[in-house]
Amino acid sequence: MNAVAAIRPDSATGRTELAVEGLRCAGCISKIERGLLDIPGVHAARVNFTAKRLVVEHAAPVDAPALVDALERLGFTAHGMVDAPAGAQDRESKRLARALAVAAFAAMNVMLLSVSVWSGAEDATRTLFHWVSALIALPAVVYSGRPFYESAWRALRHGRTNMDVPITIGVALTCAMSLYETATGGAHAYFDGAIMLLAFLLGGRLLDTVMRERAQDGVTALLRRLPEAATILAQDGTARQVPLAQLRAGMRVLVAAGERFAIDGTVETGASDADCSLVTGESAPEAIAAGSKVLAGTVNLTSPVTVLASAAADDTAIAEIARLMQSASQAKSRYVRLADRASRLYAPAVHMLAFVSLAGWLIAGAGWHQALSIAVAVLIITCPCALGLAVPVAHVVAAGALMRRGVLVRDGAALEKLASIDRVLLDKTGTVTCGKLAPVAGLPTGGRERGILLALAQATRHPMAQAIARALEAEGVAAEPVTELRELVGKGIEGRIDGVRAALGRPDWVGGVLAAQPAMLTAFRLGSGPASAIVFDDALRRDASSAIDRIRALGLDAQFVSGDSWTVVEPLARRLRLFARARMSPADKFETVARLEDGGHRVLMVGDGVNDGPALKRASVAMAPSVASDVGRQAADLVFFGDLLMPVPQAIAAARRTMQVVRQNFALAILYNLLAVPLAIGGMVTPLVAALAMSGSSVLVVANSLRLRSAAR
Repeated sequence: MNAVAAIRPDSATGRTELAVEGLRCAGCISKIERGLLDIPGVHAARVNFTAKRLVVEHAAPVDAPALVDALERLGFTAHGMVDAPAGAQDRESKRLARALAVAAFAAMNVMLLSVSVWSGAEDATRTLFHWVSALIALPAVVYSGRPFYESAWRALRHGRTNMDVPITIGVALTCAMSLYETATGGAHAYFDGAIMLLAFLLGGRLLDTVMRERAQDGVTALLRRLPEAATILAQDGTARQVPLAQLRAGMRVLVAAGERFAIDGTVETGASDADCSLVTGESAPEAIAAGSKVLAGTVNLTSPVTVLASAAADDTAIAEIARLMQSASQAKSRYVRLADRASRLYAPAVHMLAFVSLAGWLIAGAGWHQALSIAVAVLIITCPCALGLAVPVAHVVAAGALMRRGVLVRDGAALEKLASIDRVLLDKTGTVTCGKLAPVAGLPTGGRERGILLALAQATRHPMAQAIARALEAEGVAAEPVTELRELVGKGIEGRIDGVRAALGRPDWVGGVLAAQPAMLTAFRLGSGPASAIVFDDALRRDASSAIDRIRALGLDAQFVSGDSWTVVEPLARRLRLFARARMSPADKFETVARLEDGGHRVLMVGDGVNDGPALKRASVAMAPSVASDVGRQAADLVFFGDLLMPVPQAIAAARRTMQVVRQNFALAILYNLLAVPLAIGGMVTPLVAALAMSGSSVLVVANSLRLRSAAR
């Protein structure tokens, strides 16, 4: 088996990245990270559970095949990152979905037959129902349980255990006992319990797999924002298309108007306006000319330019953002590890309890049938369904309540993390504001002048001109017949009407005397008359002030972190009484969140753009508006809809209430085990009663969780 090692040739230390199959729990992670340290030359090994990726740091002589062989001995299959099977996670989720569908269908039918038995069917009728249940349940158990059986076998074959081992044993014993009872005409069979248990477990595993897939979607969506190819210019002036991966520093790249820059570099020839919001979050376009620095992912708006590349495709700022997001995703897996470590202790405890029950009753003189029946009852009654439902059911009910209030919960653990935050960081553009430029002052009042202005605005793609056109068209203004339209890159657009010049663009180019104005403005002038300064703003969400007041009322500190200039951020920060940071790059936002997190704080990051992606991934929990970029939405744990900001504090309050209910659910589940387990060990509970008790505890947890239907109010 071949693997691809990404070893740095200019360092004494190598670094190999491998895709690993078969990761199930924290036991798998610790097994790999400890096991690889036994290989001479390996300094560190770190598993990204979400991405199923292993990073090994080692001395240069260590080769990739040795690492792959070591992983094989530990019971895992590894591939180089480029050799990893495409769509492996997608195939796994589809496989789990098929298994869940089969298990759920079989469980519904077996439960219908079980109701007849519980209602008093006896002798031949009861036995017939048991055999029919067996014909439905056993093929479903064999098919649907394969993910657990295969995982358990791999673990046992390599001398280790995981949570799938007790599941496999419990299902196998339950089916064996049920077959024995059916064949001997016994009163009880437990096919319903076996298939329902698998259905519950498959549902949880499918949700886990889907969440891990979503965790990678943000990085994928980010990289898709880059063009697949670029036009490079040779020394003789000829142009040719090359794939993105082949771009290198020193190449001359031609970027047409409307295209995204594929590479970081410096403008060599030409002048234009660039939309940098993808990377910086700045809402206003930025003028670029010879000597200007440009970043991959930004859009060239108005005119072709030639760029001298300063970095390879893998070393651009946007590639660094993707790496930061990947790194942050790995940091988040600590939550998964803690949960799995707790559940891992459950498996040996259940095994030991069932074995002690079996041995104790045999020593006490009970027959094999009675002792085994008691052991199966212990296995069933100690099934952690109530414990397993304590968190997800509360989350599902609370998520439904939040959805009705306009908040989509994308991550199953989001509410748990949201309940523990003590800091809120808010991006400005598109988050606290609506994210669209709009003229707020300076539009002409005369009908003819407004028509001339509309004609100019409609003739250019500049964002400010388009905002003017939208505003005037919404008022029903009709464009005047302006002729000789001409756009000057970096200056504006001009034309003539009745022989008089009309211009829209930069104030110093338009002419006329203008007083000091805010940063986001353009100017309009007709003939030799005074120029009108048209001022733009990115309007606040209409409830922004009250939403931030409610965040403070929850005892939380809120701050602005924006890529916009200070002149744009400061007025809003003063109006909302928020501490603000301006001109923050994606790395700056990431470092700010990381510094707070490393200092013991729990941060909620609310943002909408690609420039917020790393910070969204690094924060304990992240929210984004529904109008956010693909990257922002994919990186967020929660997405809120509509034009209001109030869903943010509402979600925080709902999360706190949800965790109160979760703690109550845990208390109920623990109380159930304290009461039921001694009864099962004492032989006072049959496997059927154990199954009913297990279901009853689950119903109690669900009923308590339903109180969260009003959690978002």
